[in-house]
Formats: sequence, C-alpha cells, structure tokens
Amino acid sequence: MKETQGWSEYCKSLAPSIVETCAKVAVSSGPGALVKALSVALPEWKFRHAMSRGGWYRLGGVLDGNGQRISDNLERWVENALDERDGDFNQLIDDFADQTLYATRLVGQTHYLVASASDDTDGFLQLEIEDLQEMRVHQLFLNEPGSLEELVDPRGGADKPQPVGLPFYNFRRIQHIGAFLKRMLEQKPEPAPIHRMLDDWGKCSAASTSPYYSHWVIATREHLDRYHQPVFRAQPIATLAGEPPEFDCPSDTSGLKLQAVLTHFDREAGYPMAWYFHMLTTKAVPHWVAQTVVEDSLAGFAYLPQRDVDVVRNWLHRPYAV
Repeated sequence: MKETQGWSEYCKSLAPSIVETCAKVAVSSGPGALVKALSVALPEWKFRHAMSRGGWYRLGGVLDGNGQRISDNLERWVENALDERDGDFNQLIDDFADQTLYATRLVGQTHYLVASASDDTDGFLQLEIEDLQEMRVHQLFLNEPGSLEELVDPRGGADKPQPVGLPFYNFRRIQHIGAFLKRMLEQKPEPAPIHRMLDDWGKCSAASTSPYYSHWVIATREHLDRYHQPVFRAQPIATLAGEPPEFDCPSDTSGLKLQAVLTHFDREAGYPMAWYFHMLTTKAVPHWVAQTVVEDSLAGFAYLPQRDVDVVRNWLHRPYAV
C-alpha cells in the first residue's frame, strides 16, 4: 500500500487521527498515556517514546490587560499595525504607549516517537509531538523598543512569565525517515554524512543488536534556497538520557586498556560500536581512537569483529562527521 501511495501521502493520511489523539490526551498524564492512546488510534503502528527535547519557545500572540486575546500571532499583529502606519515605527510606539498589552510565547518540548516500518536501517516512522504551554511574558512597548526584535522578543525581559492555560499536545510532523533521506539523495546524489552513518550502522555489529531508532532519532529540516530549490538537513540525536558515557582515556592508550575503555563505553550506551557513532556525532570520543583501533587490528590484536574494523578503516580513508 505504502509503495504505491507514497510515504509522504500515507503519513499525511495518518495526521487527522494523531491530531484527534493529541486533543484527547492530557499532558499531565505523561508520554506513556500518549503512546497508549496512539496505539488505539493507529493499531497498525507500534509507536514508542524515544526521547524528549525541551528548552525552546516560539512567539505567541497578544493579550490585553484583562487577559483577553487580541491576536494569536504577535508578529503578524505587529506587521499589520506597522503597515497601517506606513512603516513608521515611532508612530507605532506612540499610538500604543498608553495601552496595556502583553506578548505571549509558546514554551515547549518535542516528544519523538518511533515505529518500525521495515527491517532497513532507515525503515521507520518518526512522529514529533510538541508539549506546549502558552505563557504571558513582557508588556509590549513598555521597554521603549528601538527595533521590531526588541518589541516582539526582547532579551532579558523583566516580567515573570505567567501561564495562560494548561499545557497541551500539538502534532508537529510524521515522516518515514528512509523516504526523507531518499529525497536528499535525489537532490544531491553524493551521500551526506547521515547516509554514511546509517550505512555504517547496517554494516557493523550494532545492526545485529538493536534497530538504529532504538538509540537515535533524526531531526530533519526542509526549506527553499534563493533559487527556490529544496534544501534538506538531517541531524542525528542520541536518545541517551543525559550526557554520553564518559571517555576518560589518554591518547597513547592501546591494546587491552583501550579495549576495556571501549567495552565500558558500549555497555553504558547499550549497544556495540557506540563509541564509534558518538565519535562521529557527539564528539564524546576523540578521533585518535579510530586510528589506534585499526593499528591494533593490523598488529594482530583483534578485539573487534572484522566487519567493525572494516567500518572504522573506511572512515579513516574518508572521514566524515554528522
């Protein structure tokens, strides 16, 4: 079905059920309740919660002094008000100087959920659902702004954010990662680092232990360049809770001592060759390790399977970072 319909269209067909599920589930019940509700709404997919990323916000709307909503879109409201005054920023400030208006922002985190679509390394659906709460922040025009940026999103605002409502779930995106990466190759046939990473995963011991999506999600972006051509970006993010395992090892370490450090790192991360993939991405492991591993192998000290050594050797011949 998906092959003939196309993954993009198929994922779009899932969106209404996901939106409805987001509206029904309370954020206070936790991601587990969201996963359970999705299993009822989309029984053909076994989504599981992979990770959450927070600490971000985007601009919200405009409220008056009584908390009544003036606009859902702060930037558009300011742009329209400025257009009505022929772009005169000082006139805008003067006209609203005596009004009590507040900006809001949506503070949130993104929950990544994944589900297997095939046995391919990139054969999985990735669902992004935002956990948002609207907060009333600074009072507009009170800081005598000198620019639009200072008006809509001033740095170090003195106002203490106040919640405007309860947190809520918001459907962001669902996509088949393999289909997205294929579109990247159609744009630029030369494999990007993310393609090489997934290819390395499939060739090494990690693939026989657990799926790629059990340890990584992929943050994707798509936009048009100045020639209106699509530009794709894909960045792997480790699903480890907290920081990567510590790699405390002098650069002259080799042999049994290096083997012990690599084994400990992999055990902490939860899969073989974790040290290699964190060397490519999080920089938790220094590059000299790859050289030493291959040198140890050539000297007859084979603590890695040959397929893993081959992956590392290929990287040394054509290094890349993700």
